[in-house]
Amino acid sequence: MKLITRNTDYALRAICYIAQQDKVVAVTELVKVLGVPRPFLRKILQRLSQKRILESYKGQAGGFRLKGQPQKIFIIEVMRVFQGEIALNGCFLNKHVCPNKGKCILRKKIKLIEDDVFTQLKRINIASLI
Repeated sequence: MKLITRNTDYALRAICYIAQQDKVVAVTELVKVLGVPRPFLRKILQRLSQKRILESYKGQAGGFRLKGQPQKIFIIEVMRVFQGEIALNGCFLNKHVCPNKGKCILRKKIKLIEDDVFTQLKRINIASLI
């Protein structure tokens, strides 16, 4: 199980780089700096723009810029953009809804771990990563 997927990892790297620049950053520059394939990175950046984490600018001087302040963008938001709601406590049997869901001791223990992980993730913002 991966807590952070490849899309989220690349998105966070791009956001951190963009946050460090005092300008609109071109996709070409991001591809060169991050070493991510251009079509793949464009899809990630477009998604971040749709979710209003980045602003996109068209034309020759086009590219991307942060929509908000780095201290107000948390990695949990970026994770949700690419991974949806994150849950560690799915049934380990991965079959149908378990009839013991309400009584499962393992599920309760994993829920405590999950709550702690989310508490920590909610505290990490882009400013703390750059």
